[in-house]
Amino acid sequence: MPARGGIDLGGTKIQAVVIDASNEVLSEARHDTPTSGGPPDVAEAMANALTEAAGAAGVETDSLIGVGVGSPGAVDPAAGTLSNPPNLPGWEGAYPLASVLSEKLGTPASLGNDVTVATDAEAKLGAGRPYSSLLGVFWGSGVGGGIVLDGKEWNGRGAAGEIGHVVVELGGARCGCGRKGCMEAYAGRTRMEAYARKRVEKGDETQLFEIMEKRGRDRLTSSVWARALDHGDPLAHKIMRRAVEALGAGVASCLNVLDVEAVIIGGGLGVRLGEDYVRKIEKAVMPHLFMDSRPPDFLLSELGDLGGAIGASLLVTEPARVR
Repeated sequence: MPARGGIDLGGTKIQAVVIDASNEVLSEARHDTPTSGGPPDVAEAMANALTEAAGAAGVETDSLIGVGVGSPGAVDPAAGTLSNPPNLPGWEGAYPLASVLSEKLGTPASLGNDVTVATDAEAKLGAGRPYSSLLGVFWGSGVGGGIVLDGKEWNGRGAAGEIGHVVVELGGARCGCGRKGCMEAYAGRTRMEAYARKRVEKGDETQLFEIMEKRGRDRLTSSVWARALDHGDPLAHKIMRRAVEALGAGVASCLNVLDVEAVIIGGGLGVRLGEDYVRKIEKAVMPHLFMDSRPPDFLLSELGDLGGAIGASLLVTEPARVR
């Protein structure tokens, strides 16, 4: 059976999978996202991750019918370019990621928005299958959203689903986008880390950075946050409560507009913290929900960490040859 590849490009990790024609995962590989360099370094790391996954599946990358990529930032699928992805090093302007990967891997590459493809995967293959409308909330380095309405992806004019930039506090905390008060400024892992460092400078005590160093990390990953929470770290719990409150207000605002049947929580933090935090987010939504008498179902991502890469692989729709 023809196999295809999928790559989920994140601010912390690059997840690659090889999928068969029945949408079964044959193999996977996970590499750290480079923290320095620029687009060529990121493209090289992506190619290496997929090459490793292909090797584990017993195939060469040039035998794949194609590879799909889910990425943050401004994606131009027709041109195959990626511009200004957040939380990635040295990225200025449009970079021809599709053609670079195609050359490295020997198979056509297609680009899509990371959260859109992950939501598509949940809708077709995961927790969203019973629903015709849903909101995907992907909680990780940032907070991204994907929208399905009447069984179809809704991309608007190309920027729909940017739920991380719903304002939850006028004139509030500075977001990575440069604006103030965005949900992501409180709940995105990158901004949560910046806030934790600020609190430490002001004298707060925490195990977060000790755990980070012991685990050989250079940033506060989802697993670092989870361990600190498990250890009862007061600052970690304080920052996480702040994040959940922001998610509650922001997600409720989206639901008040869209009125979808289900909310699926995924992303690095969402998956790592699991069902308990799905319920915490649901509880935080309720005070802000206009139609609180019939709230949507809140579900944990069924595809987990692989959802983004599986969704990216769905961008490969038919066999093609590299010319």
